[in-house]
Amino acid sequence: MVIIKVVNLVKSYTTYKRGSGFKETVKSFFRRTPVPVRAVDDISFEIEKGSICGILGPNGAGKSTTIKMLCGALYPTSGSVKVMDYSPARDRAKYVRKIGAVFGQKSQLIWDIPPIDSFAMNKAIYGISNEDYEQRLKEMVRMFDVEEVIHKPTRVLSLGERMKCEFIMAMLHKPEIVFLDEPTIGLDVIAKTKIREVINEMNRQGTTFILTTHDLEDVEQLAEHVIIINHGKKVFDDNLSKLKSTLGNKKIVNLMLAKPYEGDSIAGALVIRRNNELDISLEVDLEKQNITDFMKTLTNHVDFKDISVKELPMDMIITRIYNE
Repeated sequence: MVIIKVVNLVKSYTTYKRGSGFKETVKSFFRRTPVPVRAVDDISFEIEKGSICGILGPNGAGKSTTIKMLCGALYPTSGSVKVMDYSPARDRAKYVRKIGAVFGQKSQLIWDIPPIDSFAMNKAIYGISNEDYEQRLKEMVRMFDVEEVIHKPTRVLSLGERMKCEFIMAMLHKPEIVFLDEPTIGLDVIAKTKIREVINEMNRQGTTFILTTHDLEDVEQLAEHVIIINHGKKVFDDNLSKLKSTLGNKKIVNLMLAKPYEGDSIAGALVIRRNNELDISLEVDLEKQNITDFMKTLTNHVDFKDISVKELPMDMIITRIYNE
């Protein structure tokens, strides 16, 4: 069942060009050169209910603008957005009761009071019954293991503790869709793992998550569906497996050599990285030769002490898609 449907979505705005220096600054008060910007350029996609979708793109690609239109914070210039049969910007008052949002660089918690008091404020805003509030709060606090943390002032919490409380704040009213913008930015490995575990658990209970991130480990561990936006245009829209196969059937072979090798390729495989003169990485195209033939040829070309074969890293796949 489709829960989000976006058709020919466009968001345009106008900025102004201004030179540097005092003379150019004064001149700009009287005459400015308009510069049209198309932040989102005619994109369409659908997201299934109960899925986790990752929306990726480099800085300035248009993904945050897209998320803001899905949340109802921005009106589209043209095109349409339907989320749970709501038009987010037009039906905002009703729509926001159905969604939650966690922004890694913006806090919903009040700085000088404990998170438990901020939770109580959300309880009043969303009209959550006492029974539902107590049950939901108890469940979320247990999942995040923050029984004592929620009673400390927000300003004394670590980043990891605060982000866990941000998640609780966003999910107390049982939203059907949760928008996550860089939810693990700056967190340590333990905090990231706990947050990912909770996202997966909430997803199993039926919550749909829309995730924007630069942490590709988030995508690999959470997202089933991936959308990539670059320069305002959609450049990929499919599942994670299809994304990994976009560049063909390739492997990365890491070699620890017995003696230095200076060439740009070995046994038909390109040398893509040199950590030092003995530690190198190769990219093997298995559509041109199978791994068995490659290994036989490799042993005839170089002496090596150790070898490992890995999948093509996600960051390499994404970077090449951006560049193409």
